[in-house]
Amino acid sequence: MKVIVTGGGTGGHIYPALALINEIKKQNPESECLYIGTKNGLESRIVPNAGIPFETIEISGFKRKLSPQNIKTVWRFLRGTRTAKKKIRSFQADVVVGTGGYVAGPVVYAASKLGVPTIIHEQNSIPGLTNKFLSRYADKVAVSFSEAAAYFPKKEKVRVTGNPRASEVASTKPNNPFLALGLSTVKKTVVIVGGSRGARPINEAFLEALPAVRDKKWQFLYITGSVHYDKVIEEVEKAGNPNNVVIQPFIDNMPAVLYHADLIVTRAGATTLAEITALGLPAVLIPSPYVTNNHQEKNARMLSENGAAILRKETDLNGNLLLQDIDHILQDQKVWGAMHEASLQLAYPHAAENVVRLVKGLMKPKKRRE
Repeated sequence: MKVIVTGGGTGGHIYPALALINEIKKQNPESECLYIGTKNGLESRIVPNAGIPFETIEISGFKRKLSPQNIKTVWRFLRGTRTAKKKIRSFQADVVVGTGGYVAGPVVYAASKLGVPTIIHEQNSIPGLTNKFLSRYADKVAVSFSEAAAYFPKKEKVRVTGNPRASEVASTKPNNPFLALGLSTVKKTVVIVGGSRGARPINEAFLEALPAVRDKKWQFLYITGSVHYDKVIEEVEKAGNPNNVVIQPFIDNMPAVLYHADLIVTRAGATTLAEITALGLPAVLIPSPYVTNNHQEKNARMLSENGAAILRKETDLNGNLLLQDIDHILQDQKVWGAMHEASLQLAYPHAAENVVRLVKGLMKPKKRRE
């Protein structure tokens, strides 16, 4: 089985793709996988580091408003499609899977024009532009949230599979990394993180709460993001470096941290939510308001309305409210337990297997068009 996987721009598109490739290799060790991304996207670092063959095409995204830049984007799309066709022919792909991001556009489109079976995977509750466009050409549309199905016109194509990243997290029982990070392995642990680059409002709320944090029974792993790290360290030093707070700019092995944590305060990206529901980890979610169609808030409402998380809008967030939410969840084991169970109920622990099943289902002889 030869599979091309494409997607990029953010970890939310990349990590599900890697989880899918890992599941394909697990089920069929003789399978060959090729990842097509862009040379400037996060995938150009993450995918080769994972030991997966990686090739690139050049593409950029459409501006939602009228812009001369869109003319260049159309030209790049057409050129990218031609390049993708060459790579698909050369690799002799049996199936092409797109996980979103601009790069998936020309690759999946090229595969459909060659008659190669295609699948797209949508992580969010509201699909992105690329996947909406590709849904017209893809043979199957896999979605993480059942609510996303309504945005795709041909319902017979759609399958609710969950996010493949959930399978990877749910099937792993990593060693506790807390001692190496300077944390206790017996205290309840709150992880606060705003993504790889951090989130200023979350940082500000936690810094505001620092004077009260030192008196809490819980410990805090505070992942600031590389952009904000130096400033946060400066502010924490002014507050006297509470001994129950450990600060890191970035953590490579987040699944291990999440597995051993008791609570997370974070944004509401789809892949993050797949990870925490796979583990049943209670959460305080502060959705980013700066994303397309406000999809993070809609993602977060899926958890909050089912009792798995507390949703706080950025505009309402402050240090006092943040600590109130944390205390509410950790002080009462019944509250924590109810959120834990509610979170697990929303998980798709076999998501990767579900998508692989779609891949195998499309592997039928099919005449290719030139």
